[in-house]
Amino acid sequence: MSPSPEDSSTKSRSACSPQPEKPDAGTALQEFSPEERMLLVQLAHEAVASALQGRQPSLTPPSPHLAEPRGAFTTLYVRGDLRGCVGYVLPVYPLYQTVAETARSAASEDTRFWPVTREELSELEVSLSILSPLKPIQPEEIEVGRHGLLVSLGPHRGLLLPQVPLEHGWDRIAFLEQTCRKAGLPTNAWQKGAKIEAFTAEVFGDRDV
Repeated sequence: MSPSPEDSSTKSRSACSPQPEKPDAGTALQEFSPEERMLLVQLAHEAVASALQGRQPSLTPPSPHLAEPRGAFTTLYVRGDLRGCVGYVLPVYPLYQTVAETARSAASEDTRFWPVTREELSELEVSLSILSPLKPIQPEEIEVGRHGLLVSLGPHRGLLLPQVPLEHGWDRIAFLEQTCRKAGLPTNAWQKGAKIEAFTAEVFGDRDV
């Protein structure tokens, strides 16, 4: 079963930035082989193209590893400009399905942008962020460039990927404050009882395969 676009408990639009000069910044140790990376990037492209053409992409499990439940974000660029970024935080779907669904959603459902057009397909660039499981973390343990953050309090949730503070030049405190802001909370909510969870991400895309 494919992830549901209405599943707001796990789906998120990340505050991604224009394409950085070093897209590998903020990555975890490499878990995925070059072949697996290529398969996932190709799957993201195929998911966007098939959606624009009104057909379903092929979702045969590529391998047991890529069928493991994982959280992931797909970020799309056209000529270096951000065109969409959507992801699943929690590892509740097989990775290959998560990549296909988030690519489709990033192209058509990120309300910050007009949907990607057929004319843009040839210039579309994909970046994938495959997330590790979430773990509680103390503010002083956060490493900028290594950790992504999820801040939550009541119904409010905000997530930023590990590469985001590097792209903006934020220190640890600014990273915490901006993640709180992303959640719709006061910037000092991380000091006022908000739950802080961290994850790492392996980031790769068209430039790496």
